[in-house]
Amino acid sequence: MDDNQLHTITKLLSDCADIVYKPQWIYGRHGTLIYISSITDSLAIQEYIVPSLQGGAQPGATWADFKAELSAGTAVPVPYTQVSTPEEAVECIVLGQAVLCIEGHPVFYCFEVTQYKKRSVTESQHEMVIVGPQEAFIEDIDSNLSLLRHKLKHPALKVKKMMIGKFTKSTTCVIYIEGLADKEMVEDIERKLKAISVDGVFGASYLAEYLQDNLSMFPLFHYTERPDAVAASLLEGRVGIMLEGNPSVLVVPMTMFSLLQSSEDYYQNYYSASWIRIVRFLFAMIALLMPSLYIAITTFHPQIIPSNLLITIASARENIPFSALIEGFVMELTFEALREAGTRIPKPIGQTVSIIGGIVIGQAAVQAGIVSAPMVIVVSITGIASYIIPHLELGLAFRLLRFPLMILGGTMGLIGVIIGSFLIYAHMASLKSYNKPYLEPLAPLVLSEWKDTFFRFPFPLGNMRTGSFVNRRGRKGKKHP
Repeated sequence: MDDNQLHTITKLLSDCADIVYKPQWIYGRHGTLIYISSITDSLAIQEYIVPSLQGGAQPGATWADFKAELSAGTAVPVPYTQVSTPEEAVECIVLGQAVLCIEGHPVFYCFEVTQYKKRSVTESQHEMVIVGPQEAFIEDIDSNLSLLRHKLKHPALKVKKMMIGKFTKSTTCVIYIEGLADKEMVEDIERKLKAISVDGVFGASYLAEYLQDNLSMFPLFHYTERPDAVAASLLEGRVGIMLEGNPSVLVVPMTMFSLLQSSEDYYQNYYSASWIRIVRFLFAMIALLMPSLYIAITTFHPQIIPSNLLITIASARENIPFSALIEGFVMELTFEALREAGTRIPKPIGQTVSIIGGIVIGQAAVQAGIVSAPMVIVVSITGIASYIIPHLELGLAFRLLRFPLMILGGTMGLIGVIIGSFLIYAHMASLKSYNKPYLEPLAPLVLSEWKDTFFRFPFPLGNMRTGSFVNRRGRKGKKHP
């Protein structure tokens, strides 16, 4: 290293208050240890690197001896690499490494002493289970890989790393089990990730938009913060994508029926799990269709309603100045606003505002004659049903589609609802998540996979990897990796 190279480094790192330049005297040569104090392990630098630079491997050693040790990788008890340009050295520094510059020596040594602040592993806040593991991923990617390695102790578990983002340089890992995951799919994911050219990525959704081939409001990836869910998906031949600084892992390929399943389905008795899964599917349909069906029937087809119920609904709507369509829109938009308000305001009062606000506004609207009591009941049941959907983005898609279906039901009756439902089904049937049909095993029909779709069969009666992408491509996998 000459003075010009050190000047280049200091110029590139100018106006950085947390940069440390630590002079070192190394066997008669002047050296400088450069690192960022906020993201490096200062204790490791003081205990391992500095004493090794000052004392060498043995008493009486010369600069030639120490240089040979540096080249062999044995001079310092900390892993390190070598780079040859000031720009490469700066790249290592901003990644949290300590870089050693030695006068008259053309090589820079980069020591692995990165230490970011991180929170401890806690239970999942969004995918809670009563029975089963309680741990969840955090923002530190090494901790997340440790949690996953704890679940899958096999050399076939492969992890490929790459950097994404010009400024963020976020570490991204492609995780799969060799022999179970489709090789072409893994290569395609790697190719697309390497082709991403952006200033920075801060969430898994950033990557999802670059990876998906279809533009759709339905999620084609599964977001999960549970290590057990990722491990189970990898055993089915899927691929996980883990991003530094994000507690959620992307899993592909995915189907709509997989998004309607919960981790707890596999920790409960199969009778209970199957019943809960049926209820979940039923209420997912209610969350999508109930308001539009109510509007269509009360507006165009009241004759199909039983007489006693029809009289009750008619009497409740007698003094309402709006049509059922306008009434439904007002209530749905109000419910969406209350749900968003409950999410954004501080947690201690968020649930109180959403619950109390819904009760007060609903009761006041009924008493004022703005909306009818049956419509309040319909919107309330629909709102509860939307919370049953385990995957947030799938629930958001259903919530969004409710409004065009309500318009079709309010203008064309049941015919409009049927047409809208058919168009939604046709769109979903056309979707693919990395060559996997989105509605499989319903469309196309794969009866062997029904063991873990609408019901959960007992584990001894069903192959735990019937959903394996590899198996359906004609490569038979072993029962256990």
